[in-house]
Amino acid sequence: MQLYNSFNISKKHKNSIILIGNFDGLHLGHQKLFKLAKKYKKKYSSKIGVLTFEPMPKMFFNSQLKNFRLSNLNQKIENLSKLNVDFVIIKKFDHKFSKTKSISFIKETLGKRINPKFIFVSNNFKFGNKREGDVKQLIKYEKLCKYKIIKPQPSIVKKKIISSSLIRKYLQNGKLKDANKLLKRNWSIDGKVQKGKQLGKKIGFPTANIDINDYVLAKPGVYGVKARKMNRSNYITGIANLGYRPTFNGKKILLEVHLFNFSGNLYNKYLRVEFLKFIRKEKKFKNVEQLKKQINVDLLIAKKIK
Repeated sequence: MQLYNSFNISKKHKNSIILIGNFDGLHLGHQKLFKLAKKYKKKYSSKIGVLTFEPMPKMFFNSQLKNFRLSNLNQKIENLSKLNVDFVIIKKFDHKFSKTKSISFIKETLGKRINPKFIFVSNNFKFGNKREGDVKQLIKYEKLCKYKIIKPQPSIVKKKIISSSLIRKYLQNGKLKDANKLLKRNWSIDGKVQKGKQLGKKIGFPTANIDINDYVLAKPGVYGVKARKMNRSNYITGIANLGYRPTFNGKKILLEVHLFNFSGNLYNKYLRVEFLKFIRKEKKFKNVEQLKKQINVDLLIAKKIK
């Protein structure tokens, strides 16, 4: 899979099938979209490409929107390659690009530089300066720019449209099982282990502390997890606390992971932490002894998770 950080793509990737979007989480709805694109690939002997933006436009326009993403860029690239995408254009979304007129994006970027045969977009796709462009405008220029717009039907589960926003909502409400079903995998956070205050170690439960950066904040609480080093394939099961650590008057969101049957130094190592089960919400305990008692109860639950 080839990566581009501009619209100057190779000749072999022109006349392709292009899917445009954030594809945050690459959920079941997105996966169905790629299945459909594969049928077009087979029928028209074309390549499949993705045009996506970094940072996500919604986050660019709202600097207060900190914890939002379901997956980071590396996870997105990894999941796209699993879907057998041929190339990905990762366009830096900055002030200059946000001022591009929609007509210029259609004629210059799509028509001349990317030059696709088919463009897959959702019906609510907006683009261009002040989001002035929409699917109707894209359709209007089909003949002139020699592409065809494909608007797939949204995927629906239990009368709800599968979307990244729905999955965020599930995670924020502690409905991890529902979120994982729609992702068709365990939701995960990739991050670097930092040196913390070693509070866990002091009470007998050493933890690897990870800053969640701009990942969505799932419901603060205790989770059954499994984790691996980014360059390894074997997972170790464990338990994690995601939140503010109210018993210690914490103010910053932190992911603290305690791995079972593990000893070793993880500082500055990158871990992938997969969330398997929501055990309980975060709670402030009167003292450390009460917290330790509860942790032992949580551990029994976490160790039974398959």
